[in-house]
Amino acid sequence: MRTKNKKPVRITISGEAGSGKSTVADSIANKLKLKRYSTGDYMRTMAAARGVTIIELNKIGERDSSIDKELDNWQKRLEKKKGEAFVLDSRLGFHFIPSSIKIFLHADLEVRSKRIYNDQRFVEENSTLKKTIANIKKRQSLERKRYMEKYGVDYLDFSMYDFVLDTTDMTPEQVAKKIILYVNKNFPHQNQQ
Repeated sequence: MRTKNKKPVRITISGEAGSGKSTVADSIANKLKLKRYSTGDYMRTMAAARGVTIIELNKIGERDSSIDKELDNWQKRLEKKKGEAFVLDSRLGFHFIPSSIKIFLHADLEVRSKRIYNDQRFVEENSTLKKTIANIKKRQSLERKRYMEKYGVDYLDFSMYDFVLDTTDMTPEQVAKKIILYVNKNFPHQNQQ
């Protein structure tokens, strides 16, 4: 919803694996009645269209730049949607949606690993907590290097975000509430519910 003289609210939520991006984005979208987008959901759609799993798509993406290009172009199209308010869960959303309120979520590595392990995400790769920790470290290192080489962006540079929040000891609802309070207080010119 948008009213006269108000910019539509656009929130991008970036963060480390297991920090709560998707769950928090869902909560914020529901509470503010905003459209919700997710690069993870878009990648699952891309994978299904190619008849592969998301893990296989990621492996293909390491060799085939068209995967990143398609994902990047999708995010760029979101930026161009005039008047649409939304929440985007995306590691690089802050980069592709410069008009957004940029949020970053981080948490202790062991807590993030337990969240992913307990959620049974990518069960084959994360069959033990120790493997999950190793996979998160490897993924973060590879993503950080790839994003720096490809976009000149270090997504772990907190200075690029409007609000950085440690979710280690917080529930997703508590995180969403803090973000909404921050947005309402610091971006009153944008349409809030």
